[in-house]
Amino acid sequence: MTQKQRLKYSILISLMVLGIMLGLSSLQNNGVISEKIFQYIAIGVAVIVVVINGVMRRKVKP
Repeated sequence: MTQKQRLKYSILISLMVLGIMLGLSSLQNNGVISEKIFQYIAIGVAVIVVVINGVMRRKVKP
């Protein structure tokens, strides 16, 4: 994986996280999910993104 590929994937991941958070926020505002569930899902998404970023960092070739 090159730095350019990593940048593309990082931008894609950040857009996906933004979409997930906006979707969860609207679900919470409509009363579909509680604030606790929102927090748990948000923490889970953050952990997954950190793990993916770490894996991508190791795969970058100098």
